Amino acid sequence: MNIIFMGTPDFAVPSLEILFNSHHKIIAVVTVPDMAKGRGLKVSQSDVKDFAVRNEINIFQPENLKDKKFLKQIETLEPDLIVVVAFRILPRELYSIPRFGSINLHASLLPKYRGAAPINWAIINGEKETGVTTFYLQEKVDTGSIIEQNYCDIAPEDTAGVLHDKLMRLGALTVYSTVNLIESTGGSPPINPQTEFEASPAPKIFRNNCKIDWDRPAEDVYNFIRGLSPYPAAFTKVNGKTLKIFETVRTHRDTTGKKRTEKPGKFIVEGDRLFVCTIDEKLEVLELQIEGKKRMNTADFLNGYKGIF
Repeated sequence: MNIIFMGTPDFAVPSLEILFNSHHKIIAVVTVPDMAKGRGLKVSQSDVKDFAVRNEINIFQPENLKDKKFLKQIETLEPDLIVVVAFRILPRELYSIPRFGSINLHASLLPKYRGAAPINWAIINGEKETGVTTFYLQEKVDTGSIIEQNYCDIAPEDTAGVLHDKLMRLGALTVYSTVNLIESTGGSPPINPQTEFEASPAPKIFRNNCKIDWDRPAEDVYNFIRGLSPYPAAFTKVNGKTLKIFETVRTHRDTTGKKRTEKPGKFIVEGDRLFVCTIDEKLEVLELQIEGKKRMNTADFLNGYKGIF
């Protein structure tokens, strides 16, 4: 089939690569415009564009997906299918162009965790299982009929970064399987409509969502920290400075005795180890970062910053 692939970050690249190396033909890639980033405002391109450039694939980078010239260019290519992985919301004028429609890969078991941050919220909420879903695009975001789903366990120690990589690989295989299924059925694969009563949100996470509430049970705090690691990272304030915490471990050391003096949020240094109190239990901090400095393990951090606690 002739496919137009749309995506931006590294999460999308394995899906593009598996299709590019298959019998299908990637006739174009659509990604975001190059952007200036960092202190030096160096212009950088998306991971998807990097792959497309290396493999000499036709690239489009429209500012506006409803631009008439852009839409005409896509129509002229006569795609059989548009495949979307981690991209922007497509307007009807665009996703309705291919003869077999447009499909999207989502990093959850839809209809659970609809939205921009399904990986983070699955971990934050303590889920033991998640997965990926391919579905047909329609006007309301993440609500189209499901084509395929594949499941993935969430290990107790998995961070958002680890789960991202698991689902990235699983997602590529699922995209490839789905495209083959669409081809083999002449564009009419078996589908399952989503059930609204099972739906749950996974909204975009902003910095003000990332502050740790130590007045929560240790399990909740532990899940919150790993669900935001490595990015955007959970944080707390210590002596007026922002302290990001990337990794902790449960200790099951109680903080709820009758003469309790260890209040939630209190940090305790024991040699080269660092503990912090929640409402019911101490967590041991393994990796952290003080503002203006690099991320480091606790032993190295305490060598230079023990006095901050």
